[in-house]
Amino acid sequence: MSEAPTDLLQQRYGSGASPAVIDNPIITALLAHRSVRAYLDRPLPEGTLETLLAAAQSAATSSNLQAWSLLAVADPERKARLATLAGNQAHILQAPLLLVWLADFSRIRRLADLQGAELEAVDYLDSFLVASLDAALAAQNAAVAAESLGLGTVYIGALRNRLSEVIEELRLPPLVYPVFGLCVGYPDPVHPAAIKPRLPQELVLHRKPTGYRPRKPARSSATTASWRTSTDNRAYLAPTGAARR
Repeated sequence: MSEAPTDLLQQRYGSGASPAVIDNPIITALLAHRSVRAYLDRPLPEGTLETLLAAAQSAATSSNLQAWSLLAVADPERKARLATLAGNQAHILQAPLLLVWLADFSRIRRLADLQGAELEAVDYLDSFLVASLDAALAAQNAAVAAESLGLGTVYIGALRNRLSEVIEELRLPPLVYPVFGLCVGYPDPVHPAAIKPRLPQELVLHRKPTGYRPRKPARSSATTASWRTSTDNRAYLAPTGAARR
């Protein structure tokens, strides 16, 4: 049974801090997002990968370059090697499918070579950002589509921690690099995923004529406190006066 939007907002922002939102089934599904790190040993239905890819390719793409590719990993041995390279994350092994989202200018380079054209922008930082952002937009579409099918997902940014080894494992050509992975599978109900807290909207939204105005988070904010103590965020926070890494 799906949860009511008001309950989802309270879990996301904390009691008493929930914003008023317009409700519809898509909004409710987005509010219910969870990062799933425990999966059932259950295969995905036939056509799942193609469905997720179609959703991904329906995302916006800069100048219609489509400067990304998708590498689907279902082989247990390869998943095990990638899990080791990504810090021994067990859910990579558990999930039946690991999608590796690639920033890809190799395909565009090959097409340009066929037409005798020269690509001048490939070496610019903006091209690196275009390919990475396109991959991220596509992946988020796929994640939403997966959740609509009753599946769970979690992003694996740690694939970049040992980038050269991951590139070698995936046998990627020049001008192609892995932006992140995405585990896909059926969530294990024995280990349910929780909704992660988010910062209050007033700390994120800036809409006054004065533009961006930093605001100090209120220490009394339950959501802010939860965010500060989250295991995902501890590496980014250090006590006052301590060295930051």
